[in-house]
Amino acid sequence: MSEYQYYEFTAVDRPLTSRDQAELRSLSTRADITATSFVNTYEWGNFKGDPRKLMERYFDAHLYLANWGTRQLMLRLPKHVLDPATVAQYCQGDSASGWTAGKHVIIDLHDEDEDGTDEWDLDGHGLLTSIIPVRGGLAAGDLRLLYLAWLRCIQSEDIADDEPEPPVPAGLGTLDAPLTAVAEFLRIDPDLIAAAAAGSAPAAVGEPTAAQLRTWVVGLPARDKDAILTDLITGGDSHLRSQLLRRYRDAHRTDTPTPAAARTAGELLAAAADLRAERERRDAEQRQRDRIRQERSAAAARQRHLDTLAVDQPAAWQRVDELIATKKPREYDTAVRLLVDLHDLGERDGDSTSFRNRLAELRAVHARKPSLLERLNLAGLDT
Repeated sequence: MSEYQYYEFTAVDRPLTSRDQAELRSLSTRADITATSFVNTYEWGNFKGDPRKLMERYFDAHLYLANWGTRQLMLRLPKHVLDPATVAQYCQGDSASGWTAGKHVIIDLHDEDEDGTDEWDLDGHGLLTSIIPVRGGLAAGDLRLLYLAWLRCIQSEDIADDEPEPPVPAGLGTLDAPLTAVAEFLRIDPDLIAAAAAGSAPAAVGEPTAAQLRTWVVGLPARDKDAILTDLITGGDSHLRSQLLRRYRDAHRTDTPTPAAARTAGELLAAAADLRAERERRDAEQRQRDRIRQERSAAAARQRHLDTLAVDQPAAWQRVDELIATKKPREYDTAVRLLVDLHDLGERDGDSTSFRNRLAELRAVHARKPSLLERLNLAGLDT
């Protein structure tokens, strides 16, 4: 396979009509098209459609993956759910950008493999499914995805070192599975995320209870309740629940927002470098401890093996003779390994002279076996 390109589009808020699907079919005869998705894989050629236009017209999420290192994620939300000005605070470069199209704002997150290394074991199926819940989080006011987008811009050097960071959302230190999937897909440096998380407040614990929501709803103005019920009955807003939960959290927020411009892009990169150096130091120390433990374990096992051998050395020497007598290379190898054991046993027990004498006799008896002698020499058994 010379190349791999994976395109997936998903419609969340509104299913595709038959006409929509027919229009999409004109762009690809091979794609899998349903009322909610468009999926196609290319091993040669290219997709004829424009993903940006498809997002503007049909879809709410898009994922693109290519084996030469390109990765792209797009998300679309209504502007009344996600303010384009908020998007602009975080999406500030080629790696993360946003634009408006009609009633929607679209976020485009992008990463190129800086090493340019081709990947041959890629499979895009299932990736968008694992990521798409972040869209609901955005609708409910969770801005961690946007902050990750800003970190992607830092990592790609789209942002100057002296650029101040945007408002830091809570919970960066405890990313859920969909946000983790985004970070991994866009290859955002975990050390950079950890550095940013040092300035992030803890995430709010759990969802509000039914009793808490009931008390809050009772206190809402009558006109707000009327609007909510109307939207609920007409189904006019698929993000109604997310908006209400966001409104509830805003009304009950007790944490103090992180001051703007608390850190700069350069400071975060430096903090990430420090974290990386510390992690690598700890990893090196752990590897050293593991190596020492393995060496000690191997040495103890070696001593136990020699103890067993010491019980009946004459039988071991007889076994050497039997193996050599077969004149088979594989048995020669086994005989040499046993001789190495006998050598080490003699060194350990202070009886190396006896071993050398027996080895000299063996070499003399088998002087016309060059293959055996070569093996003895390679094993350092040259008397």
